[in-house]
Amino acid sequence: MVLLRKKIGVVVTGGIAAYKATELVRQLVKAGAIVRVIMTKSASEFITPLTLQVLSRHEVLIDTFSENDTEHVQHIEFADWCDLVVVAPATANIIGKLSNGIADEIASTTLLAVACPCLLCPAMNTNMYQHPATQRNLKRLKKDGYYLLEPDTGFLAEGYEGKGRLPVITQIVEKLESIAAKHFYPQLLENKKVIVTAGGTRERIDPVRYISNDSSGKMGYAMAKIASFLGAEVSFISTKDHFPMMDNMDLILVESALQMQKEINERYAQTDYVIMAAAVSDFRMMDQAEHKIKKKDQENEKILWELIENPDILAELGQNKKQQVLVGFAAETQNLIEYAQRKLKSKRIDWIIANDVSQKDIGFNSKNNQVTLLNEKGQVVNLPKMEKIDLARKVWEIILNDPIIKD
Repeated sequence: MVLLRKKIGVVVTGGIAAYKATELVRQLVKAGAIVRVIMTKSASEFITPLTLQVLSRHEVLIDTFSENDTEHVQHIEFADWCDLVVVAPATANIIGKLSNGIADEIASTTLLAVACPCLLCPAMNTNMYQHPATQRNLKRLKKDGYYLLEPDTGFLAEGYEGKGRLPVITQIVEKLESIAAKHFYPQLLENKKVIVTAGGTRERIDPVRYISNDSSGKMGYAMAKIASFLGAEVSFISTKDHFPMMDNMDLILVESALQMQKEINERYAQTDYVIMAAAVSDFRMMDQAEHKIKKKDQENEKILWELIENPDILAELGQNKKQQVLVGFAAETQNLIEYAQRKLKSKRIDWIIANDVSQKDIGFNSKNNQVTLLNEKGQVVNLPKMEKIDLARKVWEIILNDPIIKD
């Protein structure tokens, strides 16, 4: 979403990880970006320019002196064209050149002319990466304003474990999203603290069983991600741990409603916005078994479990509200607006987001959602079905009363 129609320059240098640039270009194009590629001649020993030309649908530049356009100097035109630049893989060689202002081939010459945000993704042998010269160069580049993505640790081409692998492509794309948001989205939540809860809580019956629900946490994550794009410091309190964190997002992993309540209360006084997207279990076991509960000897014998109510976290937050803006969710299967209005009033919150989870195409675990927003002043906003990340942007625009993307 944030990369839609952004002009991204991909610079590929001569490391074994150069072959991964194909997937990077593919993912950026899939995200809606317009992609052009520059390759060093060393990079073309690992992967052909034609491959990246087909994937990007643009000519790949590999030679400083192949000036085919008489009206433009190609490396300057390329640098001026870009909204963002990513160097992946960034070898020790290109890092050293950039750090010392050397421009002696197409990649280094172009990069010295780039004025837009630039992300470097180092990938090399672990000894090369840890060498004092490389570390010194990286520190200088960071000070100069380059964005850096730390390499992964794992099995290297040389046949042993170490730090130096190119990060997974999804992580590179997510980093580019964060950088793009910082530069192209209004930082409406800068210096604000935001709590977002996500996922279905689990209430233990015994060590191997629990009471829960079908909430995937996707909507909560989308709300947290957009908040981070808008500059907020986000505490993402979630029962799910598979979501990638943005630079200004902190994952607090919980399981039960009581654990979630504790983590929220520890941060609530200093928080500006609370988005309660988690599906909190209404009940928990009166007594949790220490060991796995075994079947009874008699077949079909009834087992009775005694449940007690969990605390109503959102209602308690409403009772203690000061400067906070409280946003709740009403996941219903009938009487959607009626129940949402009742919840909005009884819990003393600012906004309620109502969605019909009985519909499979917008319910739990779905990629899409469709919601109605209601606030304490009587405002009602119906939003059509769309992907959850797009919906989250629309919801934040309504809450903040400020468009994120200007028409």
